[in-house]
Amino acid sequence: MGILRPSPGAPEPSARPAAAGWPFDRQRGLIAGALVALVALCWLHLARLAADMAAMDPDMTMPSEGALDLVLLLAMWWIMMIGMMLPGAMPMILTFASIARTARARGQPYVPTAIFAAGYLVAWGGFSVVATLAQWGLEQASLLSPMAMRITSPAAGGALFVAAGLYQLTPLKRRCLSHCRSPFGFVLNRWRSGLAGALGMGLEHGLYCLGCCWVLMALLFAVGAMNLLWVIGLAAVVLVEKLFPSGVWIARIGGLLLIAWGVALLVGSLPGP
Repeated sequence: MGILRPSPGAPEPSARPAAAGWPFDRQRGLIAGALVALVALCWLHLARLAADMAAMDPDMTMPSEGALDLVLLLAMWWIMMIGMMLPGAMPMILTFASIARTARARGQPYVPTAIFAAGYLVAWGGFSVVATLAQWGLEQASLLSPMAMRITSPAAGGALFVAAGLYQLTPLKRRCLSHCRSPFGFVLNRWRSGLAGALGMGLEHGLYCLGCCWVLMALLFAVGAMNLLWVIGLAAVVLVEKLFPSGVWIARIGGLLLIAWGVALLVGSLPGP
């Protein structure tokens, strides 16, 4: 492991949040409460949306054709990504808040933590745009069920599981996951002053998170974007990978399980003799 070298202008490594006392605890508590509330609102919205769709006639078709339909679909994907990804980003956001307070005490301009978090959400907003366009394209090609929001080909679903499993084993996955698992090191080494700097840091962290988890999120096309059991399961996997000490090994084991599942789906999709 290399020596930790702070970015120019960053607080000294000795200024860890835990040593700062009660003001940090209060600030972190307020920010954590706001993040938990935001996540809860996202999950409540998803639960309501899933319940409304479950009450509809399964034979109905709801293609995303007009601009308003696409905007609503984009909102659904973005809200889902916030609900799934924000819990795993909370340690990074709280670390930024504490170090930003230390920087302010040393004379640097104060930057609201919301700016850093906004950069993170922008990265996942970009993924949501891609997911929206992908869903629209698959619907137009009659490759995705509009109501179930799931691709109709078992073989394509199996291939997506295999691809996701293989990605879990790649060096890129490990590199992105390592940045997500080291909040203090990331904030210290990537520190940039000012609003633009905080936004850029949040965006960079969001891109690492995106690089870590985008294929897992793409599995929603194989299982159904409104399948809340899978949505909860994938969110739990992401959280465990980022926060548990053995998260790297969990990611690798999960990759092997995804490959096995995908192969089983591919074999099951083959025509009989």
